[in-house]
Amino acid sequence: MIKENQRVFNRIHVLLDAGVVTASYCLAWFLKFNVPFLVDDEAGILSQSTYMSALFFLIPGYIFLYSFFGMYAPKRATRRKYELISILQANTVGIILFFVVLFVMRQMDFSRQMLFIFYFLNIFFTVSMRSFIRSTLQFMRRRQFNLKYVLVVGYSRAAEEYITRINQNQQWGYMVRAILDDRVPRGLMYKGVKVVGRIDNLEFILPTSLIDEIAITLPLADYGQLGRITELCEKSGIHTKFIPDYNVLVPGRPYTEDLMGLPVINIRYVPLSNTLMWMIKRGMDIIGAVVGIILFSPLMLFAMIAIRLTSRGPIIFKQERVGLNNRPFNIYKFRTMEMQKDIPTRFWTIKDDPRVTKIGRFLRKTSIDEMPQFFNILIGEMSLVGPRPEQSMFVEEFKEEIPRYMIKHQVRPGLTGWAQVNGYRGDTSIRKRIEYDMYYIENWTLSFDVQIILMTVFKGFFSKNA
Repeated sequence: MIKENQRVFNRIHVLLDAGVVTASYCLAWFLKFNVPFLVDDEAGILSQSTYMSALFFLIPGYIFLYSFFGMYAPKRATRRKYELISILQANTVGIILFFVVLFVMRQMDFSRQMLFIFYFLNIFFTVSMRSFIRSTLQFMRRRQFNLKYVLVVGYSRAAEEYITRINQNQQWGYMVRAILDDRVPRGLMYKGVKVVGRIDNLEFILPTSLIDEIAITLPLADYGQLGRITELCEKSGIHTKFIPDYNVLVPGRPYTEDLMGLPVINIRYVPLSNTLMWMIKRGMDIIGAVVGIILFSPLMLFAMIAIRLTSRGPIIFKQERVGLNNRPFNIYKFRTMEMQKDIPTRFWTIKDDPRVTKIGRFLRKTSIDEMPQFFNILIGEMSLVGPRPEQSMFVEEFKEEIPRYMIKHQVRPGLTGWAQVNGYRGDTSIRKRIEYDMYYIENWTLSFDVQIILMTVFKGFFSKNA
């Protein structure tokens, strides 16, 4: 029901946004070609119908941009400024794309001044409209108009998260009235919602007609009561929902799917398990690897010559690492150390490692030593962005010491990653690296990859931990 309410609310928002874009564009045209001090030689060059025909592309384009920048995601009470930023970003990208299209089409007579007027009007009216909707929802919430009252059965982490989300999303039209639980003392408050009694009180509360919905949020220890509680709620005719308290066991982002009528809970949400998303990322990797090899070929040539002239041994260093689906592969780097007669079993570089050559220190500092990995990416062993791969011996050790460590191998390892651009590379906390890797794996988007690549370009190449 909540999801349906949000879907209806989003559709209303889409219609209103389309109306605002249309009104802003028409008003911009009117002001440009009818207000005396704005009228100039551009008036009359293109007909009104030519200008209005652009709306057939402008409206769906802006709706797509609004969706891309998260303007139809559930609104949180503390996120007004983020919505404003999203509006500015979407409109700025939209107007830039409009200019690019006009340039490509060699359409020089289309009024740029009118588009600038549209840009500012559309931002103003969109912000005003959404602020009005927020204020209206808050007014309705204060007056308790058309609210559905929910009783929460069972105090758990799931109950806390459910109450938090209900309180933060007023547009859903729900209010949690009370909590029933056998383990938590009566009178305990959580964000304004009080524990009013034991679960046995449910059979006395249901007939009162004071509750519109029941949310069963039992802790795992009380799942034995689930059948009895469900039967009681169904008998009363009140809409009942079950919110599993699996976060105690599964700290990730599980998702459900329907397997021919059988509900299945996947323990972890990995966007790149989707074939289309995987293909998009792989295509980006191939293009990025080819561009990287061409773009950085002078630097790689410099590194090869410098290594050959300053130390004995091979130019390329290869080492076995663990990659996608726990499969081993050879990672390639420019050699940055003196040749070792006896390579130690536990081979991990430390800060100011005496084995590193002078030119090797520079290559590490600037990350030039990693550039041969473009060839790893090209042949499909690595990705431009992903968790950094480790040696097999460390993988065996870390998987016993660090929870969820092996999940990083559900995606291809990367040349750069979310942990690396946040300063966790080289001799740094492996636990913090895994935290960042898990966040990347569960929240992957194409724009997230682009963000990490840009962060790598601007601040990730030079590292004090290299």
